[in-house]
Amino acid sequence: MSLTLPLVARGKVREVYDAGDDRLLLVASDRISAYDHVLPTPIPDKGRVLTQLSVWWFDQLAPVLSSFGASHHLVSASDVPAEVAGRAMLVRRLEMLPVECVARGYLSGSGTVEYQRTGSIRDVPLPAGLVEGSRLPEPVFTPSTKAEQGEHDEAIDFAAVVAAVGSERAEQLRELTLALYRRGAEVALDAGIVLADTKVEFGLADSALVLGDELLTPDSSRFWPATLWSPGGVQPSYDKQYVRDWLTSSGWDRVSPPPELPADVVAATRERYVTAYERLTGTPFR
Repeated sequence: MSLTLPLVARGKVREVYDAGDDRLLLVASDRISAYDHVLPTPIPDKGRVLTQLSVWWFDQLAPVLSSFGASHHLVSASDVPAEVAGRAMLVRRLEMLPVECVARGYLSGSGTVEYQRTGSIRDVPLPAGLVEGSRLPEPVFTPSTKAEQGEHDEAIDFAAVVAAVGSERAEQLRELTLALYRRGAEVALDAGIVLADTKVEFGLADSALVLGDELLTPDSSRFWPATLWSPGGVQPSYDKQYVRDWLTSSGWDRVSPPPELPADVVAATRERYVTAYERLTGTPFR
């Protein structure tokens, strides 16, 4: 895949191109990352799922954004070069904020590890007796740093968000992130999927808050089949947790270059991404 547009940045999954007139072209590849490494084996159609699901969610959650005086960065998913059609979005150029905004409605992953050690996630205390997969009494905001590629995102407390963006903006980020999560969780549950947690990113355009990057995809969220949800262990999922679990069982040390994924893991991962798309949108993936 080659484009004549100037390349602005290359992330773990996406390439960003200068499309002129304060526009960027965001192209999602089939690369998959885990534990801060880009794996050597792509997942077919993954970039198309991420893009098309994000486009769908931007439309679904636009009313939530507008209620906060915010918007999203999507300009068009159709007015893109033919060679990247289906996996690219034309978006507004933003001044991105240096915070990963994470909302959790269920205890899982690194949240479980910290909770078991401290009874909280950073400065957010949680009730006693929770286990992996437990539903939280209320969704919580557990932000993190936005690390460079190859570095680790680190959980931070709300005071660190205030220090980074100011108290008024920090409060807006927390409330809007939680509102997006709550509405997204309602929509997902109607489709038979538990939205356990998600990560969103925001930027500024003319001082106004704008939702950027991707939205409620299997890369940025944990999706669990609602009928199989059972607190007390790792949940079946429609996201890249399946790949993380395989890497853990493979004996990889997370320091050396990651191993190639077996063909059956690639196929099963693609199936999970496609299933998430089809269940959420109610339309076949093409």
